Amino acid sequence: MTLEQKIVACTGCNRGIGLSFVKAAARKKNHLILINRKYDQSLENDLIQLGALSVKTLVCDLSQSSQVENLTEQLTHYQIDVFFNNAGLLTGGLIEDQNWSDIEKMLFVNVNALIRLTQAMVKQMLKLKSGVIINHGSVSSIMHFPCASTYSAAKAAVWAFTDCIEQELKNTGVRTLCLITPGIKTKMFDEIEQMYSANLKVPQDSLNPDVYADQIIEAIEKEKSVLWPQGSTGMGLFVSLHFRNVFNRLVRFGFKRSNSDNQL
Repeated sequence: MTLEQKIVACTGCNRGIGLSFVKAAARKKNHLILINRKYDQSLENDLIQLGALSVKTLVCDLSQSSQVENLTEQLTHYQIDVFFNNAGLLTGGLIEDQNWSDIEKMLFVNVNALIRLTQAMVKQMLKLKSGVIINHGSVSSIMHFPCASTYSAAKAAVWAFTDCIEQELKNTGVRTLCLITPGIKTKMFDEIEQMYSANLKVPQDSLNPDVYADQIIEAIEKEKSVLWPQGSTGMGLFVSLHFRNVFNRLVRFGFKRSNSDNQL
């Protein structure tokens, strides 16, 4: 697929990877549908200046079931070519210290809303026999770090879900792309340091979100089903997949339950 003069929709595109992605899509001369919690006229104006053919904002809090249902109804009025389930929340820390309401909200946004919107998009795209659905997984889908238990559980669900429906959609004209996202220098990356660092040495390697957005665009155009991380993160992912015990042992060197603990 050549990503030009298409209708591209993205959730959570007011910052981070989502913002970089819609800017990249604007430069490619596409029609954009922004799905954010708040309306931002200046963002719409900026995207038009960058080259977007049109910009429409749909306001939705993806942590609210009723609003997600309303969004699915609104989306039926557009023939969307690319739908990016980008929005997500982060949780972290020792499991006994994590707040249940935060976990519940994260699971709803990262899993429930993503599955519901994917379901709605699949139904619509199958009628057109074309379209791409991008689901935002993470290296945490596969690399299981201490203090990332609930977030990893959500991202593992995204990876499994997308992998399953990729097989269901073979030869329909509808495709999926799952992002196994590495560390990206965004506000969420900074939040990882805040949530995890009391117990875990957090890797500092990170990629610029604009660079990653360009990788996503390339993956769409090359019709990839998975965007794997490169470099040292890719090597760590390989070890976690094929040498689980080695990976876990290495990770535990950077983990402690309290400041008085020795390395485990």
